[in-house]
Amino acid sequence: MSFRTFPDPRINSPSYFRFLATSCVTPNFPYRGPLHKRTIQGFDYLADYLTLSREPTNQNPNTVTPPAEFLLFLGDFIYADVPIYIGDDQEAYRRLYRRNYQSPSFRKVYEQLPIFHAYDDHEFINNYIGNSQDIPPFANASDAYNIYAGNANYDPANPGQNFYDFQYGDVAFFVMDTRRYRSAPTPEHDETYRTMLGDDQLTALYDWLHKVNETSSFKFIVSSVPFTSLWTHDAQTDSWAGYPLEKAALLEAFHSVPNVVIISGDRHEFAALEFPAADPSRHTVREFSTSPLSMFYIPFIHTLLPQSEAFFTGNATTVTPSQDGTSLEETQIEVQVPYEKTIAYIPHGNSKWSTFEIDTRDGSKPTLRVETVIDGKPAYHLEVIGKPTVRPPLIGLGSLVTTNVIDLFDKIGLKPVKWF
Repeated sequence: MSFRTFPDPRINSPSYFRFLATSCVTPNFPYRGPLHKRTIQGFDYLADYLTLSREPTNQNPNTVTPPAEFLLFLGDFIYADVPIYIGDDQEAYRRLYRRNYQSPSFRKVYEQLPIFHAYDDHEFINNYIGNSQDIPPFANASDAYNIYAGNANYDPANPGQNFYDFQYGDVAFFVMDTRRYRSAPTPEHDETYRTMLGDDQLTALYDWLHKVNETSSFKFIVSSVPFTSLWTHDAQTDSWAGYPLEKAALLEAFHSVPNVVIISGDRHEFAALEFPAADPSRHTVREFSTSPLSMFYIPFIHTLLPQSEAFFTGNATTVTPSQDGTSLEETQIEVQVPYEKTIAYIPHGNSKWSTFEIDTRDGSKPTLRVETVIDGKPAYHLEVIGKPTVRPPLIGLGSLVTTNVIDLFDKIGLKPVKWF
């Protein structure tokens, strides 16, 4: 058996890799009869995609697409309440996870790819709200989640928490817990006091933003539910739309950090969205929401708005020919810019995932390429050129060896001329 570790972020080397993100899966959907009760079609599609990307190629190694390094699964890995609620029973929750691991479709993926998880509501019960009190069925549901998913994640800052962060080279990730600490977004809960993340998680997220601001090229913030407020129906209370003040404060912070990308799931649709900054010296935030991997979609009802009703006044440049036609003239004009806007929306498809390719080998233009695959076929592509970050001088691994370790080797007579 062979394996490779993630590149050490302390070495400050550039990155060129891919990862995938998706959410929402249940076996034998669309239903194909009892002989397929363990089949998960989305994982079959994904396994074929991974195999194809790993096939030998004669291309220049500097231009060949890198293999996927890991999968972020953004919740609803089980459906404890579909078709009926299984009840607050520890073994019943565990059994649903085992059902997925028994799937030959899933095995073809987890044998190839590390998987990091976040939970959403259906790991508990529909639209679960924990209210920082671990309201039932949290204890039994989280027990099963940790055994079969959470324990493989990166360790949280404090034991018992389920939000965490990690790095792959010069790329940073913060994975939110959007269920355990959220308060109810109902009229009796004043907007001023509503929270999705709770005090400790908010503090951890702000600290992480400060830490990675100038040291990481792209910063991915992982939310099981959409950050945008453009989805309608129950998303107006179950997504970040139901927590407008906390969302606005976070967005203000995100705009101050270059190359922030939000990844979300939950809505059984795909969308790419932008949050432009009203201040031109600040940074646009982008969101990519992708789901389901194997679940239903609603074919005739579109639930995403094209843009927000609120606007700010920005500037744009128009180019027109001069009166004599010998040159082009630039003119600054004022335009109304929505605070949120949809740049792509694909609701159809029972199986969706997005692949994120990061290339920071040219530090002057860190690049993100997004490909969304629907029902096994590429359906959307986008390339984003990020803002360059000031990368510290490249250091070797020897620079990370502590003085105490070097002194220890000196005492036992080992004095290498050069450390690494």
